Amino acid sequence: MRWEELDQQPCSLSRTLAVVGDRWTLLVLREAFLGVRRFEDFQQRLGITRHVLADRLKTLVQAQVLDKVAYQERPRREEYRLTARGHELYPAILALVNWGDRHLSGAEGAPIRHIHKGCGQHMHGVLVCSECGEPLRPQDVDLNEAPEYRGQLLPAHWHARGRG
Repeated sequence: MRWEELDQQPCSLSRTLAVVGDRWTLLVLREAFLGVRRFEDFQQRLGITRHVLADRLKTLVQAQVLDKVAYQERPRREEYRLTARGHELYPAILALVNWGDRHLSGAEGAPIRHIHKGCGQHMHGVLVCSECGEPLRPQDVDLNEAPEYRGQLLPAHWHARGRG
């Protein structure tokens, strides 16, 4: 499978990676969640070339993750704002940050602490079942292919052990 064909795969992860799957895009999203909106500010904070940044922003706008909004008319100047679709990426970003805090932080610990506004406590995100609220681990989840993809997406050994 070629990188430029990821968006054509019958896999939600592949399709998602076609939008957010490179390091610069994830860092652009980090900055957007930190409130950065203007091209020059993204560029300055990330140290990214104008060409690469323009390409990543264009992809995020096309995928409706960011909106390009005018903040000045003469001369016309635009900024980038997270859409509702973009805000839905927050749990994925937080999960990556939590993993990095846990496995890649030095002796000083996490460089940024996340404080839940509701209770005022230092927190880390936890993925839970949408139906019962139980925390999820890989061993707690079974996968079933949609009927139209039966036998095409999951590895053969998955079906052989009776999990499909």
